[in-house]
Amino acid sequence: MTGGLGTIVRAGVGRRRVQTVVMALTTTLAVTASVLAAGLIVASQGPFDHAFNQKHGAHLAARFDSARITSAQVSATARARQITAAAGPYPMVSVKPTPVDTDGGLPPGIQLTDLTVVGRQPGGPVDDLTLTKGRWAARPGEIVMSAHNEPFVLGNTMRFPGVPGDPLFKVVGIARSASETADAWVPQTTIPSLTASGSRPHYQMLYRFKKASTNAQLDADRTAVNALAPDKSLVGVQSWLKVRLAATRVAATFAPFIVAFGILGLVMSVLVIGIVVGGAVAAGTRRIGILKSLGFTPGQVVRAYLGQALIPGGGGILLGLILGNLVAIPVMGDTAEVYGVGRVGIAPWVDVLVAAVALLAIAASAWAPARRAGNLRTVEAIAVGRTPSGDRGRVARRLLGRLPLPRPLTLGLATPFARPGRSATMAVAVAIGTIGATFGIGLALSLNGIQSGINLRAPGDVVVSDLTSPVNTEKVDAAITRQSGTARWFNSAEANLGVAGLAGSTTVISYQGDSSWASWQMIRGRWFHGPGEVVVASGFLHATGTRIGDSITLINGSQSSVVKIVGEALDVRQEGMLIVLDRTSISALQPQIDPLSYRFNVRLKPGVNRDDYIQAVNRDLEPFGVSAARNSNKLSDTVVSMDALAGALTVLLLSVAGLGVLNTAVLDTRERVHDLGVLKALGMSPRQTIAMIITSVGGVGLIAGVVGVPIGVAVHGVVLPIMGRAAGTDIPAVDAAVYDPPLVIPLLLGGLVIATAGALLPAGWAARTRTAVALRTE
Repeated sequence: MTGGLGTIVRAGVGRRRVQTVVMALTTTLAVTASVLAAGLIVASQGPFDHAFNQKHGAHLAARFDSARITSAQVSATARARQITAAAGPYPMVSVKPTPVDTDGGLPPGIQLTDLTVVGRQPGGPVDDLTLTKGRWAARPGEIVMSAHNEPFVLGNTMRFPGVPGDPLFKVVGIARSASETADAWVPQTTIPSLTASGSRPHYQMLYRFKKASTNAQLDADRTAVNALAPDKSLVGVQSWLKVRLAATRVAATFAPFIVAFGILGLVMSVLVIGIVVGGAVAAGTRRIGILKSLGFTPGQVVRAYLGQALIPGGGGILLGLILGNLVAIPVMGDTAEVYGVGRVGIAPWVDVLVAAVALLAIAASAWAPARRAGNLRTVEAIAVGRTPSGDRGRVARRLLGRLPLPRPLTLGLATPFARPGRSATMAVAVAIGTIGATFGIGLALSLNGIQSGINLRAPGDVVVSDLTSPVNTEKVDAAITRQSGTARWFNSAEANLGVAGLAGSTTVISYQGDSSWASWQMIRGRWFHGPGEVVVASGFLHATGTRIGDSITLINGSQSSVVKIVGEALDVRQEGMLIVLDRTSISALQPQIDPLSYRFNVRLKPGVNRDDYIQAVNRDLEPFGVSAARNSNKLSDTVVSMDALAGALTVLLLSVAGLGVLNTAVLDTRERVHDLGVLKALGMSPRQTIAMIITSVGGVGLIAGVVGVPIGVAVHGVVLPIMGRAAGTDIPAVDAAVYDPPLVIPLLLGGLVIATAGALLPAGWAARTRTAVALRTE
């Protein structure tokens, strides 16, 4: 009867077209979510190391003085022991660019800090560059900027006034180096045009070693390279460990978020596949009885229904793998931006594993009900196969019927009790969707709040910064004060001072002027009010074991000054080892202030035109070689990427949950189509039919939403602090407490919305079905 078995399988798949389509579609989305979730989890585990090895990043980038070594001698250093690959020598220069036009808010003509420009092509055995935008520079006057370098973007132009001819260059591409070996790249033939008169380009050589995982190993590797080069020709090196430290901190910050969403997606997928496949087989119980009466054995019946589940499920798995990998391109691109690495994709073994697990889930979901039905006696299977047992849900219908509600609503509310297992699984799926939506929305609000808090470090409408030479700060202050549009202003600068009990020096940011309006976002405590008070970041408190109210001693040589910690501010620069204070607090220490770190922040009076103000103040500032510009805080690329990632994953989770509801509603409607015919014959209108079916899932959805939202809030409360600790900071309470009533109330109704949306199609089909057709349907 093997041929007959195949016929039964094909006929079953073709006959239940709606269920077949829903099963295939649900499996497709579930597998898509699983592929994406698993891929993100894998990508979050050591993403920098993965991308670094994939792009053959340089463990050591060496700079050689071309006046002391030849190109051939540089190439010979590749024979040092432990070297597994080398690239170069590449000509390199350090030049100061001047913006001609930018989108970064810098005024044209201002001279910026040095750019390290290397002449090379993107490929090679070491540090294979990833072009993220535009194209590679091919002609003179074209330059490719590092993705880590701002404010230049694709299409900007810059001038290099420090070299002969003041050459003009256009940004034609943006590239990413896994080991950050340069700020920009040009063809090798272009390097001479960027070389100052009387100087020569240096050489860059890139190396990979057998052992380079510790500073000690890299020191030994550097010594081996230096031994093959002329004395004092090696003038600088960059270790990959420094780059790795910064990248892994970002990865550690966002890994908890990605893992949380990934787990939700995987659990959701398994649940929904179980709902779809198990329901489809259970709905065919009566037909199983008919097949047994025709001579099919229980084993053949089970195999037939496994085949009917695996055919659409297998097609859904194939489509899900394709769709998952396609969706992964932009999503994993966002992840790569977050982690600061090159492009990452779904690992092939993830596809294989997800496909295998999905097949097992489908088979397991189909096996239990099919085997149970196959073991039923033929008459019993035929008798009970069409509708649930009369005892199921009868008590619930009787009790709910006493409620002062229209009869269609009470019938709908009682429906889940007829199939409690199926209803419970659907409720869990909807709850997970609600958890994901609650967590994702809350996380996006928190991240944007944190970004806004970080932007408070640079307040005001106008700023004078990016100095390239020391200036007379008193004259700059006077020029700002003379402007009638100036409301308030201050200047800040950096110095390095010792702190009693800490090794090395600590960066101190000192403010001069009225900075009362310039408070950073505070985590605890308050902004400093005057001399003797300091504000520090979380990293400083953790490193020193101090807390708000404690005093610390600042040291400069033989001089010392005791100050009091009055606040903890949001900042992750320099691992949070920053001290912020009024400049008079350290005037007695006579610190050596970095003359290029001065920054002047200006708040304008209401109604003052910012562009007119900038033009006026720049006329007074021009003699000092500095200029003012708009103070435009830009949204972090990391925050943008994570918002997009959270949005995509949330939509995917909600879609899978909605399809789970759709399938449940289809199964319930198909099983009860005869009962619907009776109700229609008794006078139930199409609107009442729709209300009954929507109510049958709406109550479950509402309960699932009420359960899911608190769990989503709890997940947010656990994950956000972990992300903060990984970044080296505590989270301000205002950024963590984002679940206000105007947000929570719609979220609580989210489960109801998911359930209603999923039930609309089958409700419409039931309402349109004619009474006679419904009564004749088995």
